Amino acid sequence: MSYLLLKYIHIVSSTILFGTGLGTAFHGWMANRRGALAAIATVNRNVVTADWIFTTPAVLVQPVTGVMLARMAGYSITDHWLALSLLLYVVAGACWLPVVRLQILMRRMADRALAENSPLPAQYARYARLWFLLGWPAFAGVLAIFFLMTVKPSF
Repeated sequence: MSYLLLKYIHIVSSTILFGTGLGTAFHGWMANRRGALAAIATVNRNVVTADWIFTTPAVLVQPVTGVMLARMAGYSITDHWLALSLLLYVVAGACWLPVVRLQILMRRMADRALAENSPLPAQYARYARLWFLLGWPAFAGVLAIFFLMTVKPSF
């Protein structure tokens, strides 16, 4: 595979990863703030679906294409900017994995409450808070990775 095609795939997948994450976070946060159960249930279903269709493949493509690009360009994964990027990717992933689990649990709770015409359980609010809080380090980590990939600073 050519370097430019690989770079294109890497950039598109990073855009999908970042955009889907930001978009689903925004919609989830807004639905939870409004408190309309039908909207919460719909948004939770869509967030989980978007993670499976868009985020998960991008999460898998990013490190593969990134390491391949670095090797093709003559960089070592021990170069500080690249090593830090990989570390931040692991940190973002460590935040994302529990977020995925929380989204699935929140979807189930919202679907159940909607089907039973009952309020959301108190646990839902705790999960939603944790979901929101875990998103911030992942978001900041991805922004830092974009910076490191673009600037490639020497430390």
